[in-house]
Amino acid sequence: MKTFATLLASVGLVAAHGYVDNATIGGQFYQFYQPYQDPYMGTAPERISRKIPGNGPVEDLASLAIQCNADSAPAKLHAPAAAGSTVTLRWTLWPESHMGPVITYMARCPDAGCQNWTPSAIDAVWFKVKEGGRTGTSNVWADTALMTAPANYVYSIPSCLKPGYYLVRHEIIALHAAYTYPGAQFYPGCHQLQVTGSGTKTPSSGLVSFPGAYKSTDPGVVYDAYKGEFFLSLEVE
Repeated sequence: MKTFATLLASVGLVAAHGYVDNATIGGQFYQFYQPYQDPYMGTAPERISRKIPGNGPVEDLASLAIQCNADSAPAKLHAPAAAGSTVTLRWTLWPESHMGPVITYMARCPDAGCQNWTPSAIDAVWFKVKEGGRTGTSNVWADTALMTAPANYVYSIPSCLKPGYYLVRHEIIALHAAYTYPGAQFYPGCHQLQVTGSGTKTPSSGLVSFPGAYKSTDPGVVYDAYKGEFFLSLEVE
């Protein structure tokens, strides 16, 4: 039988993590996959976001879980959105102790859609569309704004993108224990878009794979967040 102290510790552990709860895309509200509700419903709701196992982190950079989280699977739906428009993601309230960068990537899916597609570990298909790190040597990080309600994060869909289906990979990297590897905590999640517009560009250079983009020796992966040092952006390889 669990003791009261053990239960309290478990509650604290759960409260210390998070995930994207919902989004507004193309003016439409979308509830994202709910890891503590959807698996237990008789008929699982159809979502635009891929499933995640819970609110915990991924720490193994060599694992396919670094892509869209552990046990991820394609979602059935896509959110229509115009190239050049903004997407608002709303996180569950992020803990103050988990300082770190926030990064967003996109990958073009097959012409038939993202609903039956997952990039392999060696598929270099991801391109970065937004990254935020540390403000100088202050205690202000890209995820600081997510530590107070309404915990909104906004990214823009590149206006030049060719219409089609895209998978978006969005993550927070918590660096509170990143002074050695493993230590940095990655919280990735993916959602699916159907991009419209008149763009003509399909990124073909600077593409990376997950796993593969980050290395255990990268200065953005091994970093003492409690020192007043400039944070070096994660330069993907």
